[in-house]
Amino acid sequence: MMNDYSELIRGDRVRANTPPEINQTIDTEIAASVRFYASKTDYEVSKRIIELDSEWDIERYLEANAAILTVIGSAMGLKKGRIWFILPLTVAIFLLQHAVQGWCPPVSVFRRLGIRTRREIEVEKYALKALRGDFDDVSDQESTVSRAKEAVTDSRSV
Repeated sequence: MMNDYSELIRGDRVRANTPPEINQTIDTEIAASVRFYASKTDYEVSKRIIELDSEWDIERYLEANAAILTVIGSAMGLKKGRIWFILPLTVAIFLLQHAVQGWCPPVSVFRRLGIRTRREIEVEKYALKALRGDFDDVSDQESTVSRAKEAVTDSRSV
């Protein structure tokens, strides 16, 4: 069983800016989840896939966090004093930094809390779909297409 999903999640900027031990912990949790569901029914696997579809990724946490802090900072700036406008300005700078580099200070906190990237969530989801047999028909279809192409090629030679 694969425990290091680095090859599958290549190009993920958040992951690239996360310490390897945190990535390894998340990879281990993904592998453990897939192993756990390997012995479960299709219904239980399907329930987990639905859970994964609604799991918030790190981008969503960052966006929600930024929105909350911006509203709080703006409201406090209007009511208590202009110094509070530093909070939404800082949040905006962090969001820009994240957009450019794939990292900002809240990312470190969220990653340490085990918040995953969308790609990490998708790796678990597709591993579970493979366990459930969702891709079995695809290989059958590919062999059918291959046979059809062969038949067309053979018929041209007649």
